[in-house]
Amino acid sequence: MIPTLNESRNLPYVFARLPPGLAEVVLVDGGSVDDTVEVARTLRPDIRIVRQTRTGKGNALACGFAVCSGDVVVMIDADGSTDPMEIPAFVAALRGGADYAKGSRFRSGGGSEDITPVRRLGNAVLNGIVNRLFGTRFTDLCYGYNAFWRDVIPGLELPDVQLATADGQRVWGDGFEIETLLNIRAACTGLSIQEVSSVEARRLHGESNLHVFADGRRILGTIVTEYRRARRAARPPRHRRSTAVAVAVAARFASEAPSGDRDPGER
Repeated sequence: MIPTLNESRNLPYVFARLPPGLAEVVLVDGGSVDDTVEVARTLRPDIRIVRQTRTGKGNALACGFAVCSGDVVVMIDADGSTDPMEIPAFVAALRGGADYAKGSRFRSGGGSEDITPVRRLGNAVLNGIVNRLFGTRFTDLCYGYNAFWRDVIPGLELPDVQLATADGQRVWGDGFEIETLLNIRAACTGLSIQEVSSVEARRLHGESNLHVFADGRRILGTIVTEYRRARRAARPPRHRRSTAVAVAVAARFASEAPSGDRDPGER
């Protein structure tokens, strides 16, 4: 499944590296003003095109998940940064017993040609907070290359793609915080998670829609929200001072959600 927004120049490279034998390819378009959709149909006539219902990568992914029909769902980016030729490694992890195969640039065999020092530091800090709060052992929190069995999707309780908002405004989970939300909820629902080494390449053409500091605050807000959600859903873990400090620090630096965003617990 591939979310797109003005990626027509990148699609020939991405599609050429898709492994054979895929049951389907779903492209979720976010209102591209170039010929992204036309290029996709030319490259792969059997492609399934979906129009996302709001804005943001999170909403695009949720819209795609809702229509995928294969047993396994693999999410990759359209800019050439995630290599489709790695898909078999993710599928192998699932066939080996995992429920959720999580890409990592920081495991042995992984790497990144694109991440900046600031983003690397931010990812490390956020990753450490999540590991402390949720008892996980993630090595890479914010990477968007993941795969999972389709039947686990309902348990992740992603934002309703049909929820109407004024002028298509985002709800919480519609933005780049989606990777964090997916990883945390996979852990909290007890899924068997296996990290898969992955090498991130540079974007081929165009500019990223990622905004480091604004999206970083959204991710912090997501961590805090998901921790509180987990405590409401189950017996709270034994309280430790280090855990309390981690929550306090995250809550302090996470700005309130932008106008139109809502806490998942407020739906």
